[in-house]
Amino acid sequence: MRTMVVINGSPTKPSRTGVLLNAVADAIAARMQFTTYQITLADVGHEFMSGLTRPDITTRGEELLRITERADLLVVGTPVYRATYTGILKHFFDLVDRDAMRERKAVLCATGGSALHGLVIEHQLRPLMGFFSMHTMTTGLFGQSEEIMDGRVSSPSLASRVARAADEVVAAFTPVRVPVIEGVHH
Repeated sequence: MRTMVVINGSPTKPSRTGVLLNAVADAIAARMQFTTYQITLADVGHEFMSGLTRPDITTRGEELLRITERADLLVVGTPVYRATYTGILKHFFDLVDRDAMRERKAVLCATGGSALHGLVIEHQLRPLMGFFSMHTMTTGLFGQSEEIMDGRVSSPSLASRVARAADEVVAAFTPVRVPVIEGVHH
């Protein structure tokens, strides 16, 4: 079975980022079967923040990195801090094996207080995944504070974008069938 790893880059808990990530994971799970793992960095950051290099992290930290490296799909989210993703998320990806991520797929999510922060998806998260040679879904999901309230995605517009991203995941994992046309040779 395919695996989906949801990585919440927020250093605090609870978080709007976690609410958005859960909405995305639920929308994907409603459309396709995945074995899902949640990595909430606010809970497990100490497992890999204990070392600057991979040999220096805890056994549990190594396990979390290996789960990530074997994932078919990553759903990555971060609050925007100082116009970029969080330092804890950056350190996590600093430890991920670049070659292990080649051709994997990712949905990118971020939360912030201003629509201007939504650029983090295109200017920081997408290039980070590109470094790993990953395929990112076209729809990036940015949620502002007023779109995520009372522990749920409260904005119909954001909910619509979540559904669109989930549909893109289904399309990304569905084999393309090339029609056979009589008399045409490939």
